[in-house]
Amino acid sequence: MTMNLLRQIAGSRLPVSFYRNEDIDGVRVLRAAGLVVALVPSPSDPLTLSGSHPAAQVLAVTQKGRDELAKFDFPESRPPRWRFRMPKIKTAIVGRHANASSTPREPARPH
Repeated sequence: MTMNLLRQIAGSRLPVSFYRNEDIDGVRVLRAAGLVVALVPSPSDPLTLSGSHPAAQVLAVTQKGRDELAKFDFPESRPPRWRFRMPKIKTAIVGRHANASSTPREPARPH
């Protein structure tokens, strides 16, 4: 279960938040093992280690976590496409340069 959670985290865009008690406990285990960097709330009742858990937030997967995923042949996901989109640049030809660029020039002849 914990490795499945680590796979889910590694395939997600970080930071990612978890709200279910089972997921928060899984993030707590992954953080204790040094596989992720996470912000996990402390239990509200320290004697029973229970209480309401608002959320756990995973900030990064450590190198140790990536090494563990590699042992299980977890494929690296490709980066999101939004990082590679180039803005559309439109140019307008204005003024006297419009006529000069539309007429072809003769190639220069060597002397």
